[in-house]
Amino acid sequence: MSIGLIAQSFVDGILMGGIYGLVAIGLTLIFGVMKIINFAQGSLMMLGMYVTYWMFTLFGVNPYLSIPISALALFIVGSLIQKGILSRMLNAPEHNQLLVTLGIMLFLENMALALWSPDFRNVQVPGMVDTLHLGQININTPKLIAFLSAAGLSILLFWFLKNTMVGKAIRATSLERQGAALVGISTSKINMIAFGLGAALAAVAGSLINPFFYTSPTVGDTFILKGFVVVVLGGLGNFLGALVGGLIIGVSESLGGALLPGSLKEMVPYIIFIAVLLLKPNGLFGGKIR
Repeated sequence: MSIGLIAQSFVDGILMGGIYGLVAIGLTLIFGVMKIINFAQGSLMMLGMYVTYWMFTLFGVNPYLSIPISALALFIVGSLIQKGILSRMLNAPEHNQLLVTLGIMLFLENMALALWSPDFRNVQVPGMVDTLHLGQININTPKLIAFLSAAGLSILLFWFLKNTMVGKAIRATSLERQGAALVGISTSKINMIAFGLGAALAAVAGSLINPFFYTSPTVGDTFILKGFVVVVLGGLGNFLGALVGGLIIGVSESLGGALLPGSLKEMVPYIIFIAVLLLKPNGLFGGKIR
């Protein structure tokens, strides 16, 4: 095992970890505000990928230029799902909420299957250099763009929550729902905005990975499990935890692929996940939206 291979795996893991973190931030935002674990997050990401794919295929729109469109489309879809379905489940038992979001996930996947078939689809960004060389390390350009965009978006969202009235209302609702309502915050609107933002983040993550990851109706299943692992690892409701957790899972998965035979690499993130749950049940940064 060479140092170069380990360094290459570490870099690949960091780049992919940024995407895991972005998916997890959407999950943790929704949980922090609504206290609902959203199984449909991966399917919302899949819809964002299809928006980018069809914008590119039908109209020739560069995948990166279609990101605002997919984010806006999924913000609207997420807001409608929250308003039409999940707003009626806020006071329901947790297992009922889980089943409802699972049902939404299955509906979206089967809808995509009926509309667009199970075929795997790819997008190639015209004119983009696939790989950058840094000494012995090769850096996949689309992955680098995805990582930098995910990090920038995370910082922007953090600023939004800290410095805008809507962001402060989201944080207040996360910390104390009844108290927020007593001071005049419309918690029902905040729930809708928070779920819409979570769906938009999933769409952005999907659009960012489109140039190097296949699109299919079930592609969200690949990310939703890791998203949950990242959220719990970092601490439910904590943005920094979601980002750090994403990097940990990305690096551990990549190093596992380099050091372990076959599919054993898939075990590594879950072993870390179980260990953290045993030693620190609230996650590494457990707490409310911060």
